[in-house]
Amino acid sequence: MNFGRGPAVVLNVGGTRYSFSREVLKDFPLRRVSRLHGCLSEQDVLEVCDDYDRERNEYFFDRHSEAFGFIMLYVRHGHLRFVPHMCELSFYNEMIYWGLEGSHLDYCCQRRLDDRMSETCYYAAEEPPGEPSRGSEGKGRRAPGAEGRKWLERMRRTFEEPTSSVAAQVLATVSILFVIVSMVVLCASTLPEWRAPENRSVEEQSRIIEAICIGWFTAECIVRFIVSKNKCEFVRRPLNIIDLLAITPYYISVLMTVFTGENSQLQRAGVTLRVLRMMRIFWVIKLARHFIGLQTLGLTLKRCYREMVMLLVFICVAMAIFSALSQLLENGLDLGTKNKDYASIPAACWWVIISMTTVGYGDMCPITVPGRILGGICVVSGIVLLALPITFIYHSFVQCYHELKFRSARYGRSLSAEFLN
Repeated sequence: MNFGRGPAVVLNVGGTRYSFSREVLKDFPLRRVSRLHGCLSEQDVLEVCDDYDRERNEYFFDRHSEAFGFIMLYVRHGHLRFVPHMCELSFYNEMIYWGLEGSHLDYCCQRRLDDRMSETCYYAAEEPPGEPSRGSEGKGRRAPGAEGRKWLERMRRTFEEPTSSVAAQVLATVSILFVIVSMVVLCASTLPEWRAPENRSVEEQSRIIEAICIGWFTAECIVRFIVSKNKCEFVRRPLNIIDLLAITPYYISVLMTVFTGENSQLQRAGVTLRVLRMMRIFWVIKLARHFIGLQTLGLTLKRCYREMVMLLVFICVAMAIFSALSQLLENGLDLGTKNKDYASIPAACWWVIISMTTVGYGDMCPITVPGRILGGICVVSGIVLLALPITFIYHSFVQCYHELKFRSARYGRSLSAEFLN
């Protein structure tokens, strides 16, 4: 950052000034403020803030000063609470502007926000990162190549946000149809009737349909990669990794078929072809790109990985204890009757899992009185242990759903404007 003469920079938020050193901005917890450190020109600065004073090295933000004061308390002390007598949704809108999420709020304020979101049909006006702010638009400044960047941004939204425009909705609908067709063909190809010699033509037609679907998915993935802002970030995204896992097996299986043949004597190659073919079931996960429900599930799992690990630890500890005790009571002790189903601790682990989850297949069960008592304790313990982390996961699921719903509604407003125009 090559602006100003002194080592300090000044943030002016709604008339309240804050002074920071240049190095502090680099790793500042607020995403919008930290973006100032990477600005190379005055135009880049005006895309982040509303105005800039070169002489005083002062950045102006036309935002709520009191809300930013509470956000600064979070930066200093790690606790974020609502401003008294301020609408929760307005404060949440300020959080989004500065780069925070609802998960940064303290637990009591998170509940207030969830309750308010449930009661009010409000759509947060979140400003997408990288778009010109109101200040820069008012001055009419436009950097060279802005039209090209705007076109790439529209293309990116068309492929990434299904509700951003009419074209995006049409593209999402076509993509969903291709996913459904590919899934139907994949499932039907496992039927014995399709593999019968007299239905050879049907099998050939299914391969043609499969190739067309793969061609569509490949073209879609390539275009999304070309118009993406950050190519490295694009490759690291989970949904894009899943797309790659769904597309790659087809080309590998085609190459293996060409070089070894489907009826090759290499049995290992034949097994590999079948495994690669079944990996195309990942296509169904592509639907997460177009449905908020699946996106909410993925975002919840991402944010609640600590709770998921805690749940897994609970299950593993209980499984180790109950499997060892059940093997001892049913097979290890000389009580006159030995249950062969519990011959080892690993075999007893299966019984513990289906008992703790209250599934109860009935394929194995204790026959001794102490074993049955232990089984009852195992079932009750499973209900309690599984229920403990569910509250945290449910709370995060509701929060993620509201965030994704608001983001979808924000792009939906641009869709309504397109219809009006």
